[in-house]
Amino acid sequence: MLDNTIRDRVRNLITPARRSEVPPFMVMDVMAAAARIEAAGGHVIHLEVGQPAEPAPQTAIAAAHAALDSARIDYTSALGIPSLRARISRHYRDTYECEVDPERIIVTTGSSGGFVLAFLAMFEPGDRVAVTIPGYPPYRHILNALGCEPVPIETSHEARHALSADALLAEHRKKPLQGALVASPANPTGTMMTREALSTLIGAAEGEGIRFISDEIYHGLDYAFPAVTAAALSANALVINSFSKYFCMTGWRVGWIVAPEPLVRPIERLQQNLSISVPTLSQVAAEAAFDGGAEMERIKHGYQENRRILIEGLPDAGLDTFLPADGAFYLYADVSKFTNDSLDFTKRMLEEAHVAATSGVDFDPVHGRSFVRFSYARSADDMREAVVRIKRWLKR
Repeated sequence: MLDNTIRDRVRNLITPARRSEVPPFMVMDVMAAAARIEAAGGHVIHLEVGQPAEPAPQTAIAAAHAALDSARIDYTSALGIPSLRARISRHYRDTYECEVDPERIIVTTGSSGGFVLAFLAMFEPGDRVAVTIPGYPPYRHILNALGCEPVPIETSHEARHALSADALLAEHRKKPLQGALVASPANPTGTMMTREALSTLIGAAEGEGIRFISDEIYHGLDYAFPAVTAAALSANALVINSFSKYFCMTGWRVGWIVAPEPLVRPIERLQQNLSISVPTLSQVAAEAAFDGGAEMERIKHGYQENRRILIEGLPDAGLDTFLPADGAFYLYADVSKFTNDSLDFTKRMLEEAHVAATSGVDFDPVHGRSFVRFSYARSADDMREAVVRIKRWLKR
């Protein structure tokens, strides 16, 4: 009896906390399955992950080499290297004609670190935060892990699959919301919000005391019209961005927050305790990345060509319904004429056609079984080969 009691106690020592019970980010599982096929000698076309095929800009790489050769890599301020924060501020002035005080800018460990810091600083356990579906799954997962309640709101074709003010206020009337989070350009849809729509949404949220977060990680990758920053529309909105997508620096893990002034010190305290500071080498490279604009624009034009190849080629394979691909590098395609289980569809497409894509279930627990997300962040040759393989697979 005593031995059983001891065994039970020991077992409880290694029982995971309930807050860790979040779903996996499925795209990472798809990457792992694709890697197993490649390890066995297969050639996989990667349309599953939102990762640029190109490396960081040469200006960033050169700056990192120089830092390694000439300086110690020490801690920085928890808010980030001052010159990088000033350079980000200048980016807002040059790109959006928007003045953002460098003191409101906090450098983060990618946008992912930014979300954790923002959620901790803005919300209490139990707070309800509106997110769109389809939408980026870690929004929901991180909120759940922190004890908040993500509130999924379905988007509509009429609202260009963005969160509308009417939909937000309707949910708020059911039970009060404390926050709302939107992305434009969005993942997985690639859709964007106009200036008018974003301004109306922010105004509606703030009028009801709902704190607003704008995920702008895909800014710069806009094709239909220029992206609008929430920082130009409200000093109370919190903006999150990153060097991962437009600047092709996913593995460098460096992003930033534009915070309302009262949240700067609370976020600084959190960063001091959670990570001390963002990796210094990544910050040095990030600052220099702003000087690689010509290189980044060339890569962006490549995405536009990839987008064209898929939009023109996939209908020949039978995939002729997808959401407007205004920006980012995703096409969210309706596969309901072929299946009511996009998870099985993507699994078979990987195994049989060696084309990796991500099931919509990851992004939308309601209607995701009818959709697949294709990323067009790799080469044009990959896009052309993907179209050939998918067409052959679906029409066999």
